[in-house]
Amino acid sequence: MAPSRRSTNTVTLEDVARHAGVSPQTVSRSIRSPELVSEFTLERVRSSIAETGYVPNLAASNLASNRSMTVAAIIPAISASVFADALHGLEEVLATEGYQLFIGSTGYRPAHEEALVRAFLGRRPDGIFIVGTSHSPNTDHLLRESKVPVVEAWDLSDNPVDSVVGFSNREAIRAVVEFAVERGYSHPTFAGSLQRGDFRAAARRASFEESVAALLPGEPVRVVDSGTSTVDYETGRRLLDETLRAHPETDVLMFASDVFAAGALLECARRGLRVPEDIAITGFGDFEIGRHLVPTLTTVAVPNRQIGTVAGELLLARMTHRSADTQAIDLGFSVVARESA
Repeated sequence: MAPSRRSTNTVTLEDVARHAGVSPQTVSRSIRSPELVSEFTLERVRSSIAETGYVPNLAASNLASNRSMTVAAIIPAISASVFADALHGLEEVLATEGYQLFIGSTGYRPAHEEALVRAFLGRRPDGIFIVGTSHSPNTDHLLRESKVPVVEAWDLSDNPVDSVVGFSNREAIRAVVEFAVERGYSHPTFAGSLQRGDFRAAARRASFEESVAALLPGEPVRVVDSGTSTVDYETGRRLLDETLRAHPETDVLMFASDVFAAGALLECARRGLRVPEDIAITGFGDFEIGRHLVPTLTTVAVPNRQIGTVAGELLLARMTHRSADTQAIDLGFSVVARESA
């Protein structure tokens, strides 16, 4: 008989034991070490758990085992598909060992990233996945002193907190500029959302400026910044409009995201601008839409899902004590030449 909800707001382990006709110790053993319980008893306990709606007190279990079976994932934006791809890869690996994800979004705000790190550490995760290698001094200190396995992602660093998995944003942009120069373009403009806190975007911009100075001596550095605008097609359309107005001599427009580039390509079609004859366009990320646009989008392919998969494998090795080694893994990138440039 199921316990009365009038007498209690929470179903207890003792309630399950009475329902199943076994001892509370047997219920506890069935939850924590099912391999030690007979199939007949295990089935009775599991049926009682399902019928009573019992949820184990994981906090108490965590105190006893010193493991929470959770991993904190801190990303800049939940809506961005590149980070969603990484989370899918991360979750796929961790789920095989019974780990669950806590997900937090910083909104590219260093202060909020610090708040998230504090909040998650208070819940004692077994590991942390965090996008980026640049943090506030307080956040950096919290991560280093936590003694929790940490994997930073989406960039590389000479001084990582722990392990790091990603690629060089600087080298990726330099490769795009080199590609454009080899194709004969000489008046590039870089466009994106270069908001404070997005240190990878800042690295891409710096690399663009350095690459133009090195490969096109005397050429002005053209950068169009959408500020805090959201990453969407409309912002890409507006970035194109601003570029054509402020820098009409631009012969190749290099976007910080495929989303912006897609919006610009669609706007070019609406205006009757020929791509790449009137203006060439490149993106960053190799999103699926780029392969279906007309013309198809030249871009930089980065291993979004693989970043999550490899990060999950590194975290698992540390959390399960299979390895104590920290690693820095460069997964690389590639320039994908298509029709738009």
